[in-house]
Amino acid sequence: MQYEVTISLGEPSLFETLSITVNFSVFLAGTVSEDSSCSDDSLRRSHAVPSQRQARPIRNRGSQSFMETSSQQEIGTQMVPPCDVVSGCGLTRGHLEARPALCQSFVSGQHGADSEEEASAILPLYDSHCLSDGDSPGTDFNIDSLPLPRKAHHDWALFHEESPKNNYKLFHKPVITLFNHTATFSRHSDLPLTTQYLESVEVLKSLRYLVPLQSKNNLRQKLAPLVYVQSDCDPPSDRDSYVRELMAYIEVDSYGECLQNKHLPQQLKNPASMDADAFYRVLAQYKFILAFENAVCDDYITEKFWRPLKLGVVPVYYGSPTIADWLPSNRSAILVSEFSHPRELASFIRRLDYDDGLYETYVEWKLKGEISNQRLLTALREREWGVQDINQDNYIDTFECMVCRRVWANRRLQEQGLPPKQWKADVSHLHCPEPTLFAFSSPASPALRGRSLRELWLPSFQQSKKEAQALRWLVDRNQNFSSEEFWALVFKDSF
Repeated sequence: MQYEVTISLGEPSLFETLSITVNFSVFLAGTVSEDSSCSDDSLRRSHAVPSQRQARPIRNRGSQSFMETSSQQEIGTQMVPPCDVVSGCGLTRGHLEARPALCQSFVSGQHGADSEEEASAILPLYDSHCLSDGDSPGTDFNIDSLPLPRKAHHDWALFHEESPKNNYKLFHKPVITLFNHTATFSRHSDLPLTTQYLESVEVLKSLRYLVPLQSKNNLRQKLAPLVYVQSDCDPPSDRDSYVRELMAYIEVDSYGECLQNKHLPQQLKNPASMDADAFYRVLAQYKFILAFENAVCDDYITEKFWRPLKLGVVPVYYGSPTIADWLPSNRSAILVSEFSHPRELASFIRRLDYDDGLYETYVEWKLKGEISNQRLLTALREREWGVQDINQDNYIDTFECMVCRRVWANRRLQEQGLPPKQWKADVSHLHCPEPTLFAFSSPASPALRGRSLRELWLPSFQQSKKEAQALRWLVDRNQNFSSEEFWALVFKDSF
């Protein structure tokens, strides 16, 4: 019996397909390393070591172009109309520049075997698939390079922790239900990544960056009560419209390119400094941080929320509707959703700014080191991967090995004459509602209409529904197809 698994890592500028043959085939999308292994019973831990590598064309299989790779190369891809697609490979974000992969190559050992008999059946890693790299940031998999035809025993797996703005069609039922195994920001996925931006309980409790309230009150002579730092302007959440309206009622220091009215020191203007100690020290001086996500989805929670909590600043949060499930304590953040208008929010923040006793109720949990949210504590305690921790596997390794274990478990079930377990994703594994504009935000002027990003998100979302339907139709047809076929179907009146 042959098993095949395709893992799509929905990272910005990250998509690669491998094929490994044992008694089954495994297709991976991600980064390759030739110095790690995954056993279904006892997984060896290995850790990422940043490096570069070269990619070389090796062969074609059917209509798909393959490339041989040496260790640790990231393959980039971005879904754009065919005329804009360019071929190439590129690096991922820094924390994914290198990582061990699920399977070993023939050079270094075996994949998933825990007996000499199984090890003897291992065949070498023989090819990888370099997809197309788009000319703009974002994330998607190259739809004309899916491993088709797909047979009943072919499993597909999806790793996607990013915002829907990077790939809307993955968030619709026709596409997400193509996958058997998932790792997404949703708590309902097979490997939930909801806490992917939170290192540990300890960093939440840490007082390292905490500025005493009296010092913050003194700093208020030159600083606004609120700080906003965003350079990704006009995203689907329409956060800039809200903050712009809020600024009419309360002072906000805005350091990013969006609504900028204040400048960071020159050495902190590089985006790479966003995790620098000096940048944290700047933010820690404020009483409140506007923590607005770029999209509004259940469980989509980024560093924008965790960072102020780590710094001892009260987050004013807008994003995940389920954020209350992840607060360190019942009173640790101000939720924008609880206020009918920015005017009311400004009034409440001004009240806390003037009342030290009331303000301190929002940082009391931090001062006492008490986290009362058992859901959060349990999620951090039970997760099998770490964040910026060389002593733990990262979430990509963990996901790959989870799929590995499932494949081997099904293989053994069939060896015993038992039916394999069926895995299938549903809409709860990756879902976001369509983007909306705030009611108080005015539409763009006729001169700007069609040029403003905020005017494009809803049409983009609506088109993504057609893209999802087209992709599903083509996959169900179960034949290789080109990007030209895909786009023709998307823009066809009906199909």
